[in-house]
Amino acid sequence: MSTSESAIASPEVRAPARFAEPDEARAAVAAFDLRRLPPAFYANPYPTYHALRDCAPVHRLPGGGIFLSRHADCVAVYKDSGLFSSDKQREFRPKYGDGLLYEHHTTSLVFNDPPLHTRVRKIIAGALTPRAIADMEQPVTALVDGLLDAIAAQGGTADLIADLAAAVPIEVVGNLLAVPRAERAPLRGWSLAILGALEPVLTDAQRRAGEDAVAGFLDYLRILVADRRARPGDPERDVLTRLIRGEEGTQLSERELLHNIIFILNAGHETTTNLIGNALVSLTEWPDQRARLIQNPGLINSAVEEFLRFESSNQLGNRMATAATAIGGVAIDAGTFITIGIGAANRDPAEFADPDRLDLARTPNRHLAFGSGPHVCAGLNVARLEGRIAIARFLARFPDYRLAGTPTRGGRVRFRGFLSIPVVV
Repeated sequence: MSTSESAIASPEVRAPARFAEPDEARAAVAAFDLRRLPPAFYANPYPTYHALRDCAPVHRLPGGGIFLSRHADCVAVYKDSGLFSSDKQREFRPKYGDGLLYEHHTTSLVFNDPPLHTRVRKIIAGALTPRAIADMEQPVTALVDGLLDAIAAQGGTADLIADLAAAVPIEVVGNLLAVPRAERAPLRGWSLAILGALEPVLTDAQRRAGEDAVAGFLDYLRILVADRRARPGDPERDVLTRLIRGEEGTQLSERELLHNIIFILNAGHETTTNLIGNALVSLTEWPDQRARLIQNPGLINSAVEEFLRFESSNQLGNRMATAATAIGGVAIDAGTFITIGIGAANRDPAEFADPDRLDLARTPNRHLAFGSGPHVCAGLNVARLEGRIAIARFLARFPDYRLAGTPTRGGRVRFRGFLSIPVVV
């Protein structure tokens, strides 16, 4: 069977992007509460996102705060870091108490304002230069090819998460920080537990798992950092050595250093895992785009941007209003918590023509998968590199792959991805 025939013969059924009836849409908006989401939302949030944008684009949440679903509103909030703060101390204290999760999430780059944000970002950006990223191309390609060889040797079946999508970023970020390969096994579990604690509703089990993960991570990193201080690497390519050394006389405290290493490992891990997994599932649901990419591999760069838009790895962002203001004509009090609907903004028809269609040549494509403004993801070009190589080389090696069962969703609203994707290759 040819590639295109194979893809078209058994595509997945695409989930509807909108509610069929206006009353259903209005009911979904009236019931929308990030703390009490129905199972259907985790499977397919897009009908609700469209309903919110149509009926209440600046939506007041039952527990306080607002949810934004328009692209223009989300960009405006992202870009005004003075009026909309990233500092999470007030938000996270009642959620985490005084534990290690609170210490971690209020010290890491992403949840801080200047001056900490500025200092840490400058150091990380100084290590992730275009030259350093170009140097990654060959080793990432070799890594992916080795994973594909292992898949080929498994007898025709694979799990795209365990065997490819999760393995790539762990190795890449491990290499960036020069974590010994034999010591990388706990990283994925720690990362999932810490990021899982960012969900809008936190169970006692999630809190305990998150606290244990931060503790285990810190214990390991104290040893790793002490060793790197004694035997520094090349600061032009070793991110950890550069973080320890600082930038232009600016150094991080030990606490800042350890928690931002955890942040780098976490941020570089799950979002890229989701990018690769979401992309390869989406191609089973859109056989015309799959055939298009196989026939024209040069589309891979724009394809990665479209995968990021269409099924954003990170669906939510957060800010807090530092003063009374208005968003989209709606008055907002100082201290209001704002949820930025990244996944909703990336399906906004005011910004994207036919937004619920996967178009691998879409241009322009001003998606918000990496955020925007001063907090735009510092590692976005590393993620793009990993996604481009993993998706393109998998598709070239196994063009006729198909799902061998229903993929298992991660079950989270903030990070959209899969825990397992069984396939026949």
